[in-house]
Amino acid sequence: MKSRNILLALPFALLSLSAMAAGNHDDSAIGKPGVASKVTRTVTVDMKDDMRFHSSNFNVKQGETIRFVAKNSGKVKHEMVLGTEKDLKDHYDVMKKNPEMEHADDNMVTVAPGKSGEIIWQFTSAGKVDFACLQPGHFDAGMKGLVNVAASKLPPKSDGHNDHKH
Repeated sequence: MKSRNILLALPFALLSLSAMAAGNHDDSAIGKPGVASKVTRTVTVDMKDDMRFHSSNFNVKQGETIRFVAKNSGKVKHEMVLGTEKDLKDHYDVMKKNPEMEHADDNMVTVAPGKSGEIIWQFTSAGKVDFACLQPGHFDAGMKGLVNVAASKLPPKSDGHNDHKH
């Protein structure tokens, strides 16, 4: 009976590993893909072979949509991946085993040497959102950054309709 349960559980374990490898996770903790027409500002992040993001700490407001332009000034491939600290560490472990894995998720961009890429992201929750380069060796070398998301102090938006009768 136990071997049958293990065989039944195996496809689910493989499915969850492939989902993690693909970068699928709960985006609500870090926000959601943004819409280009709603970008409030553009932030440039330069990735260099000293294994650092040049500009690695940003302050944004809850609800703000940011266009991150990730520029690779180095001679090796780099990437910028937004996520929770746990998601980034888990994804990095998968990347170490599959170094040529390519990404196509909205919260990440892989950039060849001398090129640029972008992420458009809306920060929906106050708190912190981490980012890192998950290329093997880069994360361990300290290629990480942080987005501090300040709570919005705006009152809820009105729909413009007034419930009072005149």
